[in-house]
Amino acid sequence: MLIGELSRRTGVSERLLRYYERTELIRADRRTNGYRDYDDQTVGTVRRIRALLAAGLPTRIIRQILPCTFDTKTLRPCPGVLASLRSQLNLLDQRAADLETARGLLRQTIAATENAADQAPAHGARPAD
Repeated sequence: MLIGELSRRTGVSERLLRYYERTELIRADRRTNGYRDYDDQTVGTVRRIRALLAAGLPTRIIRQILPCTFDTKTLRPCPGVLASLRSQLNLLDQRAADLETARGLLRQTIAATENAADQAPAHGARPAD
């Protein structure tokens, strides 16, 4: 199937499909006219890629574990897969903790600013002597 058909069947833009090919997540044969020609299995592969991206995995890890995928939620226990997944989960946990810290600091800043605004004299009012 041509790239336009793969795009329609997966909902993924042609540009993104070309990126997946450049990063070796999918492959295409070339027709005599140079057009990309994808097999029917590529539809499932693209869906698995999208599911793994949605799970927060970068393409470098997806490239490693993609051959171990059965469907969008199940992986075969290939060597190194669990270690890579656990490492990525630890990274996401750390990012979540960092974001929670930043959120707390932002809330404190907002509260302090609102408190200062509430205690400021009204615009144009003169402070008492």
